[in-house]
Amino acid sequence: MGRRGDWPERVPRPKVRKLTQEEKDSLLKSMTNSINNSPVLTALDYRIRYLRGRFYYERVYSSEAIATIARVTPLTTNKDLLLEVERGRNSWSTIAKGSVRKVTNAISGDKKGTFHGLGLLDKSIRLAKKSKLEKLPVKRKLLTFHYKDSEVTCSTQEVLYHYFDLPITVIAQPRGWYAYHRSPSIREVSGDKNKILVSFTSYSVNGGDFGGTCLYIKSEGNWGAFTIKPNQSESIESSLIWLEKRKWKPW
Repeated sequence: MGRRGDWPERVPRPKVRKLTQEEKDSLLKSMTNSINNSPVLTALDYRIRYLRGRFYYERVYSSEAIATIARVTPLTTNKDLLLEVERGRNSWSTIAKGSVRKVTNAISGDKKGTFHGLGLLDKSIRLAKKSKLEKLPVKRKLLTFHYKDSEVTCSTQEVLYHYFDLPITVIAQPRGWYAYHRSPSIREVSGDKNKILVSFTSYSVNGGDFGGTCLYIKSEGNWGAFTIKPNQSESIESSLIWLEKRKWKPW
């Protein structure tokens, strides 16, 4: 057993650069623009706030429910910005470091689930807007989906948005599955296209590790998302039976 004196020294926290009012306003404007230019961040009600020398990305769920998503620290070295997420009480983990563009792109373009997992969807919606389209045309063959123009395979989130017309807020609802970096895949679609069963799976060197299931349902013109207990999610039918027994309370 090593002695206390043999323990590695604690890495000091990076020093926060004190900003002038002009620098603060400029950075605040750039980060706000990054939210306004992102279809996903706008739909999920992200905002930026400056507090005690740092910038905080927050998601507004309601007037009483606001979650801190990440913080951005101006550094004394090279005037870089440090993007971090909170892993525990007063414990922050580095996600990106560099320019405003690098930091803000790491948030809006997130594909893993650190923030939202909808980075590919965000990119495709921007492309649609550049082409002056509301949605990108998608063609389907069983449970495989491709963009008509490019033949590129669509991600599950892109399929849900561009093909089935789900709102971004509903696609993002299984937050727990995304937070654990689990990738969604469509398992089953009902004949009327109003019910979609989606599995969330994480992958490791040992292969796939089942994570969870979400049933998206369209009722009276509105889509909803219901997380289903794994042993009750073999099919859309079994998921519906389970939800009805629970009076539509998700897992």
